[in-house]
Amino acid sequence: MTAVPTNEGSEATAGPTRRQQLEHHLKTCPTDRDGYLELASIYREENRPLQAAKILSQAHETFPDDSSLLWELEEAQLARSVQQLVEVRDLATRLGNSSADHELERATADWGNCRLKVCRARLARDPSLTYLRMVLGEALYDLERYDEAIDELEPLLDSETHSPGAYLLTGRCQLLLSQDMAAMKSLRQASIRRAVIGPAKTRSAALKLLIELADRHGLSASLQFYQQSLQAIS
Repeated sequence: MTAVPTNEGSEATAGPTRRQQLEHHLKTCPTDRDGYLELASIYREENRPLQAAKILSQAHETFPDDSSLLWELEEAQLARSVQQLVEVRDLATRLGNSSADHELERATADWGNCRLKVCRARLARDPSLTYLRMVLGEALYDLERYDEAIDELEPLLDSETHSPGAYLLTGRCQLLLSQDMAAMKSLRQASIRRAVIGPAKTRSAALKLLIELADRHGLSASLQFYQQSLQAIS
C-alpha cells in the first residue's frame, strides 16, 4: 500500500487539502482501503454523503468481502437519503405547492425504502442485530404498510429492552387499521406493564393514545385510570 503524504503545515501554505491529496492518491492507488475510509469520512464531515457513498461504492467493488466497508457504504447511503428528505422538506415548506408536496412524498418514500433495504441486508448478514427490527417497523409505518410493520415488530415484544417501544408502535399501527381493541391491549403493554417498565416518553405517548381511545368508546373508569397514570408520570 502506498502511503499518502500528510499535509502538515497546510494552514501556513497553499498546498492541496487532505481531501484533494486522497482524491489524487486513490486514482493512482485504488487498492488503499484506509484511504477510501479516510476520504469518505472527510466527505461526511463536509456534509457530502453522496460523494462518500460513491467513493465507498468503489471501495466495496475492490474489497467485496470487507464487512466494515460495506457497513460504512450503507451509512453513507442512509445519510444521503435523509439529507435529500430534509432538503425537499425545506423546499416544500417554502413553496407550499402541490409539486413540492409530491416531491416530499417521494423523498419520504425513498427514505423509508432506504432504511428497509439497509436493515434487511444487515439482518440477513447478522440475525443477532434484532434492534434493527424497530427501525424496520418505523420505516414500514412511515410507508403506511401497517400490517407488515406489526409482523416485523412481533419478535421484539418479548424483549425487555425493546418491547415498550415495539408495543407502542404496534398500537399505533393497529389504530390506523381501525383495530381499537387490539391497539388498547398493545398500548397498555407499552404504558402500565409492571414486568417491563418503559421510558417515561414511551409510557406517556401510549397513555395519551389510551386516553383518546377510552374517551371515544365511553370507558369512563379506564379513562380516569389512564389520566391518573399519565399525571403520575408528569
